[in-house]
Amino acid sequence: MNQPTVIGIDIGGTGIKLGRFRKDGSCQNTLTLPTPQPATPEAVISALLPALAELDPDESALALGVGVPGPVDQTGKISRIAINLSNWKDVPLAAWLEAKTGKPVILANDANCAGMGESWIGAGRHFQDMILLTLGTGVGGAIIINGKLFTGRQGTAGELGLITIDLYGHPCNSGNRGSLEQQVSIPAVRRFGHLDPEELGHLAETGNRQALEFWQNYGHRLGAGLANLIYVLTPEAIILGGGISQSAAYFLPATLEEIEQRVLPTSREGLQVLVAELGNQAGMVGAAKLAWECLSNESWVMGNG
Repeated sequence: MNQPTVIGIDIGGTGIKLGRFRKDGSCQNTLTLPTPQPATPEAVISALLPALAELDPDESALALGVGVPGPVDQTGKISRIAINLSNWKDVPLAAWLEAKTGKPVILANDANCAGMGESWIGAGRHFQDMILLTLGTGVGGAIIINGKLFTGRQGTAGELGLITIDLYGHPCNSGNRGSLEQQVSIPAVRRFGHLDPEELGHLAETGNRQALEFWQNYGHRLGAGLANLIYVLTPEAIILGGGISQSAAYFLPATLEEIEQRVLPTSREGLQVLVAELGNQAGMVGAAKLAWECLSNESWVMGNG
């Protein structure tokens, strides 16, 4: 007899990933399709339905979890805004998909899904209290407390990249200035290092002195931001994901040095800083985990009660 499955979906600006997962995290099959352009809600739904039929031909999957690039309301049903998608504001995506599929649907921010994925079967699987930081075009975050995703009273907690590091620093898309995102994101790397992160990583690999110095400075900036988060959350682990994490070998020593200097030993006892393991599959995996939690009749997100 086939084991029960759920479907995890990760909606991105350029691609949509779908996967069918058993309760132990094992993946039955996956599917990737281009995000329709313009990516209106109606176009995304139209693209998803045939993909779901292909992934789950016997319609036996029990629920759907969906990661979206932006905040979700506290019920996990409405995608509030997604700046990389078109006409995407207060979209009742869960209700639409439930009506089309007859299955329960839960939504979450894509970084939160990535955090859940790493917590479930990735680098965070051995920890109950952890944070994930995605170092990419932006800097997303996820907070896991007692094994559960924490999203706060309105469903929008965990914007870890938007904490302030430099009072008079570079303007941020959020309206903030000098945010952590403006220190360690891909645009920040280009601004400070005048090259893409991938190029700087290759140069560091060849022993280029300027590239190695750049990554050392990057590590110190990241460590200062993480110090603030450690004092607030005292996690067991910090997981670093996103494309920039591929150069962790060059910046992580400086990051750890900065944390050691800035954080009291009592607040960082046993802390591990690790590189994410699931790559760009993390969002899809975490969305599936949320679908399983949605089925469990427990409060699927702390702060909803």
